[in-house]
Amino acid sequence: MMTLRQLAAEPSTLPMQTTWYLTDLAEARGKQELFTRQSPQKLKVLREHALIESTVSSNRMEGVEVDQSRITTLLFGKSALRDRDEEEVRGYRDALKLIHENGAKLAISEATITRLHKLSRGDIWDAGAYKEKDVDIIQTYPDGRSRVRFKTLPAKETPAAMAEMIELWQRGLSEKWVHPLVLAAALNLDFLCIHPFRDGNGRTSRLLFLLACHHCGIEAGRYISLERIIEDNKERYYEVLEQSSRRWHEGKHDPWPAMNFLLYILTRGCKEFEERVGRMTSPRGAKTEMVEHAIETVSGLFGIADVERLCPGVSRDMIRLLLRELKAAGRIECLGRGPGAKWRKRVLPLKEGRREGS
Repeated sequence: MMTLRQLAAEPSTLPMQTTWYLTDLAEARGKQELFTRQSPQKLKVLREHALIESTVSSNRMEGVEVDQSRITTLLFGKSALRDRDEEEVRGYRDALKLIHENGAKLAISEATITRLHKLSRGDIWDAGAYKEKDVDIIQTYPDGRSRVRFKTLPAKETPAAMAEMIELWQRGLSEKWVHPLVLAAALNLDFLCIHPFRDGNGRTSRLLFLLACHHCGIEAGRYISLERIIEDNKERYYEVLEQSSRRWHEGKHDPWPAMNFLLYILTRGCKEFEERVGRMTSPRGAKTEMVEHAIETVSGLFGIADVERLCPGVSRDMIRLLLRELKAAGRIECLGRGPGAKWRKRVLPLKEGRREGS
């Protein structure tokens, strides 16, 4: 709540970089309604793909991974779960669906935050409950050394801090201290510094930011995975969190590195959404769009089986046909022969913007 306290006490002049992001996001919000009226069936494909990417990326950042061949079954089927990791992956899916189906109608409250945590953590004993013992954030190096990267708020102070954080968020919106998206970024930073749960804080923070974006009228996170963009920039993500958490306990921290990073991520998501919808004006089908989007967002080498897992409902024959078309167009290249051959992209999936990350 220290960041929100800063904004309440003396709302500062926004850094120029923040102003640029807010300008871009205002423009994106203006286009959003037009975009969401276009090709509902194709947007449904984007929603399903974003659900897969968001669930996989957010859990993978916390060391939770499952068999890739099980992803579609876990997220869209009802099969029995094999282990804790699968339980958490499906739980994160349920948390995302709760946000996307309710949007801004789902209040940002302690009850909602504990519910999102409970869903994303599954049936573990303390899911949805604040930590009972102090938990610091530890960084471990490859050689075995470790250090305390950040001392989180003591467990005994957590309930009061969470209540104050929510109260300041609500006051900030009603009293218009700063732009709502700046408040959303501040809320996220304070949540991570309080670190209210024993485990699962990172995933819950990303769900909370997505929900706050809905409250601010930005819904690109329905169609483009913000979690995947964060994972693509995860080194910078951890770096800015450490920068902005220094002296947080004293209220003398600099919140802008972490806050601008989140605004950058949101701007990237809106830009990608705009580009994806722009390409939907072609007469191609929704399945073609799904395959092309999967190839654009996959990292490194990929095979036909990888595309199949990311594109439920698309036949292998259709994937082969589309790969040949993309190869002929010079967008991808094949590095081998036969069904096990690997492919790679020959062009970047996104155009370079005028700014880099925060």
